[in-house]
Amino acid sequence: MTIAPAKLSDPAVRAFVAAVNAHDEDAFFALLTEDATMSDDGSDRDIADWTDREIFSSHGHIEVHRETAGGRSLVANYRNDTWGEMRTAWRFTVSEDGRISRFETGQA
Repeated sequence: MTIAPAKLSDPAVRAFVAAVNAHDEDAFFALLTEDATMSDDGSDRDIADWTDREIFSSHGHIEVHRETAGGRSLVANYRNDTWGEMRTAWRFTVSEDGRISRFETGQA
């Protein structure tokens, strides 16, 4: 069973998943702090390059199956046109202003 993006507990994470699934780059980057960082499978990546390649140009989509840590940790099926579908884990750090300062993803 999946959790609809609108039902996710944390507002920033909810907006993140909605922006990814809508392929809305403007909304996505508005959610991030100016100095936001991210990692994929434990390696830090350039956010602009990674999101273009792994999300926006390859039609990425997150289907959430479980959330923990107040909604800031997800287990989801992630799919895109490059890699197909895989089980992934996502962890988010949200700043005091409600924007995401770091996200980490990788195989679950």
